[in-house]
Formats: sequence, structure tokens, C-alpha cells
Amino acid sequence: MTALNETAPDFSLPATDATMHGPGGSAATVIVFTCNHCPYAIAWHERLIDLARDYADRDVRVLAVNPNDADSHPRDSFEAMTARVANGEFDGTPYLRDESQEVARAYEAQTTPHVFVLDRDRVVRYRGAPDGDYDDPNERAGFVRDALDSVLAGEEPKSAETPPVGCSIKWKP
Repeated sequence: MTALNETAPDFSLPATDATMHGPGGSAATVIVFTCNHCPYAIAWHERLIDLARDYADRDVRVLAVNPNDADSHPRDSFEAMTARVANGEFDGTPYLRDESQEVARAYEAQTTPHVFVLDRDRVVRYRGAPDGDYDDPNERAGFVRDALDSVLAGEEPKSAETPPVGCSIKWKP
């Protein structure tokens, strides 16, 4: 897995609006491997979008990346992603397609969602679940917020890793 305190792989992936996005260039970047069909990703979705809104003025970027095989899971197709964005479900957060699954493999992402927090230098400072309970909106993506607050303060996160919780990534055969 992309090791804590090591530089994360760089990438450039297309968003639903055809713009290209990658990590870096901000005080912190949150990469969320997610998808359209997983109940865990759906449960955590609003919390992560709220986090993106709350930290936008603190030079934090949130990139949602869908790596799932759309042939086996059509709800994760680029067209379905585009429909969700058009429906306002991502509120300015770029929703990226990892069609080749190379980025998910490089990060060794395991689940949807699987979150990585990178500092300004693309060093991994946190990886794991958004918070401790997908079923409790009051958790507010607390693990990620704590990691971001530490990174933005120039400190090491109190908890740098938690087990990812969610649906397994749907790998291509």
C-alpha cells in the first residue's frame, strides 16, 4: 500500500467535465476512492462533500475517484458518474474516472470509500475510513478532518491510519 509518510503517486485523471485533475498544488489534497453503487460510499458521500466545502477556503482539494469496472457494475459507468454530477451531488468536487484502474492500483486502494490525505508535497499523512461509523452522520468524516487539521497546522496526525471500510473495489478481469 502507498506507505505513510512517503510521496504518493502522481496522476492526471479526467473529471466528468473533461478537465484533468491530480494531487498537489494545494496545502492538502484528499483523495477518495469511491463509486456510485456501494452503500458505504453512498452513506459517507454527503459527509465528504461537506468536508470539501468546509475546507475549500483553507486550500484543501478533494478529489473523488471512481476506479470500479463499469462492465461488471454499470452503475459505475462514466455516464452514470456524469449524471450524478449534473444532479448536483458533487457540489464542485471533481469526480474523476480511473478507467485503467492504474491509480487505484498505485495507491493500493482496497474499498469504496478509501481515503488518502496528502500534504503539500504529496506525502501521505492519513489513509483509511472517513470516520468510525458509516451509519452515523454525526461522525462528520472525523478521521479525515482530524488529519487535515493536523496537516494544515504542520503537525503529524494523531491517527495516521484506520482500516478502510466499504465495498471492495471492482477490479477488471
